[in-house]
Amino acid sequence: MHSDLARKIEKARHYAEEPKRIQLQELKAKFAGENDSHQISLKDGQWTCSCSFFRSWKTCAHIMTAQKLLDPMLPQEARQPELAFEQSIAVPA
Repeated sequence: MHSDLARKIEKARHYAEEPKRIQLQELKAKFAGENDSHQISLKDGQWTCSCSFFRSWKTCAHIMTAQKLLDPMLPQEARQPELAFEQSIAVPA
């Protein structure tokens, strides 16, 4: 293996440990939900989803999942805001 390629592989490993180096600007993805597949997208810090819940609430489980998985790489305006009601919801034991 060329030493140049070996150095690039090592550099890539290092970068992969620092996901904040990447900032997503646009994203399109197919999300396989339990009942149907949905198209999610991110553009200019704004999310959209093809599911009906998103149309009413401007967020949904599909977007929240993407936000959680991609958080270090998202611009601030595309990150999941802290939802005040999350902490007030009691989870049954």
